[in-house]
Amino acid sequence: MRRRTGDFPCQLIVRSLDELCAHPSYIRHKLSVSALQLSALTELGSLAFQQPIVISRNGTVVDGYARWELARRLGKATILCLAYDLTDDEALHWLIQSHRPLRGLNAFCRTLLAQDLAPSLRPAARANQRIGGQSKGSSNLTEAQKVNVRSKTATIAGVCSGNVAKVEEVSKSAPTIQEALRLGEITVHKAWQWRRLSHQQQIEKFEEYRSQKGTNQTSRRLIRKHVVRKLPPQLIPPRLGDLLKPLLPDRQVVLDSILVSEIDAPGKIAYFTKEALVSLRGTEESICKTGTC
Repeated sequence: MRRRTGDFPCQLIVRSLDELCAHPSYIRHKLSVSALQLSALTELGSLAFQQPIVISRNGTVVDGYARWELARRLGKATILCLAYDLTDDEALHWLIQSHRPLRGLNAFCRTLLAQDLAPSLRPAARANQRIGGQSKGSSNLTEAQKVNVRSKTATIAGVCSGNVAKVEEVSKSAPTIQEALRLGEITVHKAWQWRRLSHQQQIEKFEEYRSQKGTNQTSRRLIRKHVVRKLPPQLIPPRLGDLLKPLLPDRQVVLDSILVSEIDAPGKIAYFTKEALVSLRGTEESICKTGTC
């Protein structure tokens, strides 16, 4: 049974950075501190190290990976630590809990770590192992047991059970996709949608998605910048009718009610205000009713 935080004996000590190490699961899943976290800590200066990091007695870092990484980059020899008597599983459980939303690790990373606790969540499997050769044929977990383990894993990671199942599948994706998941560039669901594609196809989908996402963000930023900027009073904005009159001469009145403004944004995209769309749709409906559409 997992113990409560208050049940762990602890000691405030100063440890050499060389004596500390990342949890094996943290290393196995290639997790790391983001540049954003390091930048935020760097701005704090010496205040970043006033609070101790949490470690186990054997020197495994449990909470405080960003401060530990920053201390190493700054060439510090020691760091203040709060050392607890923890097993590897207890240390991993604490690590996951300390990185719930807004604390560092995203849902994908937390689920990866929580999956390493699965062996300790399988009492039936441990019983089969104790029995040994007498039940080799029943060593596999039943579907109900798998669902139960998955549910417990989800609770630890702070995600839904479906997310755990999806992470199990996308962990076999192309390395590029897994790195994107660790960095939070794509969601678990998005990677899961590509799971049946070849690794090369997954990478192509990701590049297409990233390009489209970047284009949309750039477009939105340029539109916001353009909207807040006042138009020079000497310029008269063209109207949509001026552009589409050769194509739609019978809709000149409605088109002339819509002003046109050019922005420097990538892609062949036309942006309309809600009011402009209402006018266009209203015209289309009225024309269709007369039987001329």
